[in-house]
Amino acid sequence: MVGNNVSHSNIKTKRRFLPALSPATLQSEALGQSFKLRITNAALRTLDFRGGLDVFLAKAKDEDLSPRALKIKRQLKAKLAEQAAA
Repeated sequence: MVGNNVSHSNIKTKRRFLPALSPATLQSEALGQSFKLRITNAALRTLDFRGGLDVFLAKAKDEDLSPRALKIKRQLKAKLAEQAAA
């Protein structure tokens, strides 16, 4: 998003509103690994609400995920399919 910084003298200059990214180490129970990702604080709350990284990635749309998260999702799907076949 974009907006204006407004000074005390009411001079307006352009500014950008960037997402609040924070580094997080997330544990995948199905893969038995931890992953370091930079995610927004809102996404971190959503992960906690849904029950963890595995559940979140399984329900997330592919176009909404970053390339790194998409790679983790593919690994997760392959592991779950392997467990279902065995």
